[in-house]
Amino acid sequence: MTAEPTESTVPTEPTDSTGKTPARPTAPARPTAPARPTAPARPTAPARPTARSAAAGRGRRPRAVVVGGGIGGLTAAVALHLRGWHVTVLERAAELKPVGSGISLAPNAQRALDVIGLGDEIRSLAAWEGEGGLRTSSGRWLSRSDAKAAAERFGGSLVLLHRATLIDKLASRLPHGAVRTASAAALADPGVAGDPARPARVTTPEGACEAELVVGADGIRSAVRTALFPVHPGAVYAGFTTWRLLVPPLGRPFAQHETWGRGRIWGTHPFADGTVYAYGAAVAPAGEQTPDGEKAELLRRFGDWHDPIPAIIGAAAPDEILRHDVHHIAEPLPAFHRGRIALLGDAAHAMPPTLGQGGNQAIEDAVVLAHHADPEHPDALGLAAYTAARRPRTTAIARKAVGVGRVNLLRNRPAMALRNTLIAALDKTGPAVMLRGFDEIADWRPPQRPYAAQTRRA
Repeated sequence: MTAEPTESTVPTEPTDSTGKTPARPTAPARPTAPARPTAPARPTAPARPTARSAAAGRGRRPRAVVVGGGIGGLTAAVALHLRGWHVTVLERAAELKPVGSGISLAPNAQRALDVIGLGDEIRSLAAWEGEGGLRTSSGRWLSRSDAKAAAERFGGSLVLLHRATLIDKLASRLPHGAVRTASAAALADPGVAGDPARPARVTTPEGACEAELVVGADGIRSAVRTALFPVHPGAVYAGFTTWRLLVPPLGRPFAQHETWGRGRIWGTHPFADGTVYAYGAAVAPAGEQTPDGEKAELLRRFGDWHDPIPAIIGAAAPDEILRHDVHHIAEPLPAFHRGRIALLGDAAHAMPPTLGQGGNQAIEDAVVLAHHADPEHPDALGLAAYTAARRPRTTAIARKAVGVGRVNLLRNRPAMALRNTLIAALDKTGPAVMLRGFDEIADWRPPQRPYAAQTRRA
């Protein structure tokens, strides 16, 4: 099975109403001169392959297969589609149901979404308009920040929204039938970039797909990554676990906040529709199980913290509280590509959520990959340039996220007291000092102009 059917190259003759080809009248035969002996034909050299692929030579769009229908994979699919690729998304799950409750999109990701014409639609969902900041478990404010200061520094404020909302908006920009669910994919051959006779090959339960480009966006346990770099250790446990939950509007105003305790973190943020998104994190052994459910565990760990945290836990439906151990790629991959395969998002650089940049960096990856993957020259893919553009940046951000996690989740009481004192002192100098930690993260800009004018549904 190929990702796109090929067109017939057999010429056809016109037919009459009976389906038969009508006879053509012939001119009277002219006398011909005696035939002259001809020289024997010279053998011709075989045609050399060129940088332009066989697909381009036949006039059809080059094929891109995206393995994984998460936020990074769908963003890549939309960007490649707008660039001129024929895109197929292979998603293992039976439906495009995202794992997780909410996602925060910083200005860097919003600018990446501008490339595919989605940035302003996301900005319209912004709910953070007042103050917020960092608190202790007793409720004391360590630092304060506001949306205006962040917007002035980075050209926009943070937008929090349901992951499902973002997934739906991305999927709606793809042609009908581009996404195939319940289609577990395995990489059979990475192909050879530069060789039109060696496309990449992916197998699925329905058959095999060949493509000039394959994007591995299959998450932290990426099978595509393992196939490309089998000796790499992959993702390792980061030392803490997380909970995520959504609850209905509380019916009273509150300042959004992140709260730090001893080896524990809690965050509370509103969505534009009033829904409250909350998350918790705690140092814990990997794979820890709770005998009486996650809601009871949250009450044990955070039930005596400041308002509105106990009320939020109390309002949560027990079966809708998500818990996941945090894993990350501690040893950077040697490259984000091999052959005709490119990795993005968690498959390439899984990081702890302490900077809120995991999904943001996947979105950045997607538009940068589309920038370098020229559909006019699909056998001369710019994947080395993609690695060069993305690997240093994501490696630095991932390392910073690890460091921030160590500070956030301190358990030593004297170290915690020193940390809190320093943060409170810095806060007195103004919000710019606290926001400085996001310089060179939130101010990133994509390398290409928006494709919005090219947007069309196939």
